[in-house]
Amino acid sequence: MTEIFLFGTLCHAPLRHVVAGAELPARAATLPGYGVARVTGAAWPVLVERAGARAEGLVIAAAGEALARLDYYEACFGYTRCPVTVEVDGVPRRAEVWRPEGEGAPPGGPWSLEDWARDWAELTVVAAGEVMQQRAGGSSAADVGHRYWMICARAQAQVSAGAWQRPALIGETPGRDAVELIAHRHPYTKFFTVEELAIRHRQFDGTISGVQERAVFRVADAVTVLPYDPLRDRILLIEQVRFGAYVHGDPHPWLLEPVAGMIDAGETPEEAARRETAEEAGLMLGDLHPVGRYYPSPGGVAQVLTSYVGIADLPDEVTGVGGHDAEGEDILSHVVDWQTALAMLEGGDMANAPLILSFQWLVMNRDRLRASG
Repeated sequence: MTEIFLFGTLCHAPLRHVVAGAELPARAATLPGYGVARVTGAAWPVLVERAGARAEGLVIAAAGEALARLDYYEACFGYTRCPVTVEVDGVPRRAEVWRPEGEGAPPGGPWSLEDWARDWAELTVVAAGEVMQQRAGGSSAADVGHRYWMICARAQAQVSAGAWQRPALIGETPGRDAVELIAHRHPYTKFFTVEELAIRHRQFDGTISGVQERAVFRVADAVTVLPYDPLRDRILLIEQVRFGAYVHGDPHPWLLEPVAGMIDAGETPEEAARRETAEEAGLMLGDLHPVGRYYPSPGGVAQVLTSYVGIADLPDEVTGVGGHDAEGEDILSHVVDWQTALAMLEGGDMANAPLILSFQWLVMNRDRLRASG
């Protein structure tokens, strides 16, 4: 058995259980000469050498598969085990601790397990489940680490969906317990995932359906923003190549769309909307007006979109080429006057569902927005 000192997120028992795949008894321990600080720009902590300090944590004992799972999880973040001397009940004893290779990320302010658990635990536990599933599928820890931010974004989408309460003014709206999951496979897991399910469910006549096999494309939740200038009475659209349209056989796979992008873990839809609009179009938005929160294609795509109309200043010179270089985006923006936009909607130039929805919302609310300036 290997004794390991935990000082950070793995002190949270539900996360530790998901990662290790087993219950591991833990005892309170301290590490003299170290403090615990939050990693700058991240939610997790790092050990910092500090004279007179004592890092509070736990000691666990792990071996075999549990230890291998824990090592894999920590390796996703570039952490490896190294020896330390901790104190348990005031008695020094040898243990190991996961620390970053090299200098690691710079430390920031103090870190609190309680604060982290309040804001991040549920999301992180869900993300850890996918990390361990990707291990089972043969992905390297380095590859999983590179896409961990997307794993967390998917985890946040799942947590948000679980908390989403629709009014349910009509419909029987059975709960999840009316679906029996028989098998769940993950044939493709990278930046996006494809999941295959075999299910039975209760039918409207009270009987149980036969086994149904389905494939679902899972992606993180996203936002769309249609910038609108009520003074100039114009909108801004962006143009970029879309591989879905290309694979579908579209002779013109460059589509006109509203601004769009993924909601990062720890980010609200409103924050994502403003960030993406700045990245893709170089615009700072005023008021954001919600259009709707919806599934774009729930028969086979696990994703929720939140669409907005955002008030913006749109002079002629606002157009140009933009996008996030690190994501390989090549985006051309266009300002479109009202009559042209109407003609685009009626003639089929608006071939993007969030654009159609958002512009139709704008048609209904245009007079109110113009009157308010």
